[in-house]
Amino acid sequence: MKRIIAIVAGGDSSEHDVSMRSAEGIYSFIDKDKYTLYIVELTKEKWEALLPDGSRAQIDKNDFSFSHDGQKVKPDFAYITIHGTPGENGILQGYFELLGIPYSTCDVLVSAMTFSKFTLNQYLKGFGVRVAESMLVNKHHGISNEDVIEKIGLPCFIKPNASGSSFGVTKVKTAEQIQPALEKAFAESDDVMIEAFMDGIELANGCYKTKDKSVVFPITEVVSKNEFFDYNAKYNGEVTEITPARLSPELTDRVRKLTSAVYDILGCKGIVRVDYIITEGEKINMLEINTTPGMTATSFIPQQVRAAGIDIKEVMTDIIEDSFQK
Repeated sequence: MKRIIAIVAGGDSSEHDVSMRSAEGIYSFIDKDKYTLYIVELTKEKWEALLPDGSRAQIDKNDFSFSHDGQKVKPDFAYITIHGTPGENGILQGYFELLGIPYSTCDVLVSAMTFSKFTLNQYLKGFGVRVAESMLVNKHHGISNEDVIEKIGLPCFIKPNASGSSFGVTKVKTAEQIQPALEKAFAESDDVMIEAFMDGIELANGCYKTKDKSVVFPITEVVSKNEFFDYNAKYNGEVTEITPARLSPELTDRVRKLTSAVYDILGCKGIVRVDYIITEGEKINMLEINTTPGMTATSFIPQQVRAAGIDIKEVMTDIIEDSFQK
């Protein structure tokens, strides 16, 4: 009998629609000869399974089940592809832990830590990982233009501490832009990260590990046509993405080894993507880690899987089956 896989998407953040597109990508990637698939859309108002005939079935939150053709369906595995809350910050992971349903992502602690960009960077800094200078500002306290310039300098990035897809992010060049940028970021998150600008080559590198396999994908070089890798660059084609990246073999090896090391330091699970910027002197600076990376056909991870010559169905099967190994 085929295992039932719920591809859990949607969520309550600005990334809802991006998440639904990732769910469609994952649905196309998973081997349907091995698994029965349902996309499940979650929002604050409703949890619904999308049925093959186009109708929807309400999820019973007591056991994550739903009804289809008069039969109770209870998924054996949850592939979480929510970008933002509650699927990227540990909340949904805790729910599945309580129900005993295996899932695809990092656990509660790691998901929560990686979702807070500032917390993650400070933690990994203790392991010698190079990150940009940054500070955290809470919406109830705020900060003056003078303090931002003194502590971080200009230009800088002002971004929500807990958000993704570049929602609420501003590259700030002048003092007059600081307060409007803070207001924009606070609309996405109660805490805002102010980060020093680094000039260099932007990279993205995916990785996944199972009990018997360690895979670090080829690196993608990101050349945005905009000021930075913003939403339009990510999703509206205003970017050139080069996989594998145009790096020397030695630098390529260093980046991929760091990706593997960060995965192990945090105790990650499933597919993660680590983003970097290479500054003068081939210094590798980590920007952030995405534990539920985009999975549309044109997203970084599928690009990197193709560049590695791997069948993405095999990757999906590895992640699902690893969760059932004791």
